[in-house]
Amino acid sequence: MSEACLDTGSFRDPSGRIYHLSDRIYRTVMPSARNHFEFVRSTGLIEKLVSQDLLIDETRVDTRILGSAAATACYLLEHPKLPFVSYPYEWSFSALKAAALLQLDIQIESLDHGVALSDATAYNIQFQGPRPIFIDHLSFRPYEEGEYWSGHSQFCDQFLNPLLLQSLLGTPYHAWYRGSLEGITAEELNDVLPWYRKLSWNAFTNVTMQARLQSKTRSSNQHLERAVRTTLPRTAFKAMIESMRNGVASLEPRSLRKTDWQDYADNKSYDSAENAAKKKFVGEFVTTVSPGMLWDVGCNTGEFAVVALENGAGQVVGFDFDHRAVERAYIDARERGLNFLPLVIDAVNPSPAQGWAQVERGGLKERNEADAVLGLALIHHLAIGKNIPLYDAVTWLTGLAPNGVIEFVQKSDPIVRQLLRLRHDIFDDYNQQAFETYLAESARIVKSEVISTEGRTLYWYARD
Repeated sequence: MSEACLDTGSFRDPSGRIYHLSDRIYRTVMPSARNHFEFVRSTGLIEKLVSQDLLIDETRVDTRILGSAAATACYLLEHPKLPFVSYPYEWSFSALKAAALLQLDIQIESLDHGVALSDATAYNIQFQGPRPIFIDHLSFRPYEEGEYWSGHSQFCDQFLNPLLLQSLLGTPYHAWYRGSLEGITAEELNDVLPWYRKLSWNAFTNVTMQARLQSKTRSSNQHLERAVRTTLPRTAFKAMIESMRNGVASLEPRSLRKTDWQDYADNKSYDSAENAAKKKFVGEFVTTVSPGMLWDVGCNTGEFAVVALENGAGQVVGFDFDHRAVERAYIDARERGLNFLPLVIDAVNPSPAQGWAQVERGGLKERNEADAVLGLALIHHLAIGKNIPLYDAVTWLTGLAPNGVIEFVQKSDPIVRQLLRLRHDIFDDYNQQAFETYLAESARIVKSEVISTEGRTLYWYARD
């Protein structure tokens, strides 16, 4: 019998732990959480949230399944396995906004059942396609009359302040958020906001005033004691959450200058016939391989993720460095109900393993595996745009999945000429022959097809 493996990010909450066993997900409920667990389930809240697809499902199972790992547990829950684990610093603006609204909606619904959430961390939310879902079943506890929203500061740090940064200044929050892991504090955001941006209600109440309060609390025990003693009637508590929700719902990303590749899907360097040939090739690949999980590396606005889904891919996760393109892809996926999650991840600098002991938040390949990968219009950006050796770029891509499609773009192509326009051509091995040699060393070339007059070529590979 296989031994249960403790999830490396599951150590902060003594009320329960997450375990992996034979590709199944389990959560222990420890004695310290028993009373809260039983009360919350007596209210009907969990069943309601699960039925509304707001909370991941739970099934009570025999604690003996985990053996010694659950020896002292009161209950053992089994949850559906998530298709892909992502983090808030990888989400587009609209995805982070959707997650924030879910957090607040669950808090509002919980209060109606006499329940509150113990925290407001963004890491309690994951995505199934473009749809956010709450995953921490032990965050729920009985509401205490008169209590203040203890998760307010955390909600602002991990949801509101990153959104305000991009909404008010047009500055993407992803690198900042990834660097801190715990979000952006009110004091930090207040320091970078110009005075006229602090006049909005959202910024003044949740940034400027919170920054002042945090500063006073940190420097004075008196202010800390006063904050601890602050009480709110339930109606006022709920009204505050509802007001916060209205504020979040009103936020939109501030326009930035267009990036070079934002409108790439609409302004390609090849014509419609060539694009049709590309879609046909990808469609044939997906139909044949039938991947349950496909990664689209350099997904841009998601055009070929859609092709993959239309031809039988179970689900697609996309990665692109261009947050504007990812935002557009996310909105399209949400509006069309596609099983597609586009993320702001740079192939050259993907999210690393980090957090406590560098295992709390997993790196890209440590989180999930792909059945197939698309690397379309990507290799030249890695090799020429970022000086990644061609051999390394090819072996990295083929290492992501056992099957895939990679596009090779010649130096004569307009896009490559643009990349080389202001720099010396030091890429002697950037040619089709070298590419094919490197690819053949990593995998078997199943099929190749030239799709443009400039020699753009698609390669279907398989690692046998």
